[in-house]
Amino acid sequence: MKFYNRTNELAELERIRNLSFNDASRLTVVTGRRRIGKTSLIMKSVEGTPTIYLFVGRKNEATLCTEFTPIIAQSLDVFVPKGILSFKSLFQYLMELATNRTFNLVIDEFQEFYSINESVYSDMQNIWDQYRKKTHMNLIVSGSIYSLMQKIFQNSKEPLFGRADNIIKLSAFDTVTLKKIMQDYYPGYTNDDLLALYTFTGGVPKYIELLCDNGKLNIEAMIEFMVRENSSFTDEGKNLLIEEFGKNYATYFSILSAISGGINTQPAIETALGDKSIGGQLKRLIEDYNIIVRQRPILAKEGTQAVRYEIQDNFIRFWFNYFDRYRSLIEIKNFKGLQEIIKADYATYSGKILERYFKQQFAESFHYRDIGSWWDLKNGENEIDIVALKLEKNQATVAEVKRQKKNFKPDTLALKVEHLKHKILPKYKIETVCLSLENM
Repeated sequence: MKFYNRTNELAELERIRNLSFNDASRLTVVTGRRRIGKTSLIMKSVEGTPTIYLFVGRKNEATLCTEFTPIIAQSLDVFVPKGILSFKSLFQYLMELATNRTFNLVIDEFQEFYSINESVYSDMQNIWDQYRKKTHMNLIVSGSIYSLMQKIFQNSKEPLFGRADNIIKLSAFDTVTLKKIMQDYYPGYTNDDLLALYTFTGGVPKYIELLCDNGKLNIEAMIEFMVRENSSFTDEGKNLLIEEFGKNYATYFSILSAISGGINTQPAIETALGDKSIGGQLKRLIEDYNIIVRQRPILAKEGTQAVRYEIQDNFIRFWFNYFDRYRSLIEIKNFKGLQEIIKADYATYSGKILERYFKQQFAESFHYRDIGSWWDLKNGENEIDIVALKLEKNQATVAEVKRQKKNFKPDTLALKVEHLKHKILPKYKIETVCLSLENM
């Protein structure tokens, strides 16, 4: 699949590289979940300029340095002394080299030094502080384990705290890019196919690339490609999250499984887990792992009891809903059975994701200052899919989301809007709309 989007990120990386080469060394951190395209973005940004790319695998430090030495020598056409067996010595050599020449140093999976030799971070801090202002290195580090990368650079107790000049967090592709990809690779797509791509991949580039490269871009083809023997999707969610959670992942998995199944309040999740207290885990899933979000009715105060939890990542939500929940079918290789379950559920399951799609589309328009849903805790029937407050004072858009417009009931929405106005938007001019597949 060709390279898409990332225009702003590429411009920022180019700006930083120019500063590094012409002024003094800069350190940029690129983070984002696995498969989001960090390495592709970085390597695209350094095209045509001298670059060393080092991948930190889970190996002994001396072994890594032995592997890095010929890479450095070949990348910059320089002599690198043999026998350098510590990353501290190797990094010092590179910083000394950067006193009289310009180059990019890319260190991928930077968080792995935690398990190899944690002192690498303090060694790098000392060397960086000593050499930064008299060198011209564009240092870019990236990592897939969000919690560790956040700890390394944003925890005040860590040696590299405050050393990053820029932190770029990569997100999934926006809705405009998804449409462009579909136009390029499957011109005859329907809006339901577009919704399926968004539902199953959440806009994560690697998953989209797999579907594009294999020509699987209609709903049935996507499902059959993802759910088959030896599919890379089967264990993707588990592998992705165990990297974050480590050995003590069981409770986190149980929480995410409950949320993906629609159990989305803390009391209900605790009941589902056998009255287990989970306040700490929910906090970490939000703040440390960036996997779930706390949803409140729009304009609700911080302390409101009307709180719901939602998995941010469409793929993780989809993986828990089907690959995790129906693990027994996968164990006996009944992939056909799981395909049929997903196909039968698709219309219902994707309806909720359609609401998320339109919220994202609203956000991407930059016409709104707040976007959310609204519900009245005392009356469960008074629930509105999307409430978007416009930049213009006292103006809002209220939307009901239906896969098919024929299922829309204007009178019911009008009653809900009257209740909404009375409760929280008494002075607002409210525009109401039904959004369906045809509006994508």
